[in-house]
Amino acid sequence: MGILEEAAGAFAAVEGVNKLAPNAGILTEGVAAIAGFEGTKEITQLIDKKEEEKSDSNG
Repeated sequence: MGILEEAAGAFAAVEGVNKLAPNAGILTEGVAAIAGFEGTKEITQLIDKKEEEKSDSNG
């Protein structure tokens, strides 16, 4: 996983917050960015784990 994917997750989370709460403050946007960054990392790790399990069961 690269920094580009994590940055995209952070950006998407901030944009989502801005759509739901247009007057959101910088603190709210910061929390959303961190959540998007960490969420993307966790999802990528889950996908990698599932792919490893699938390849182990096939081999």
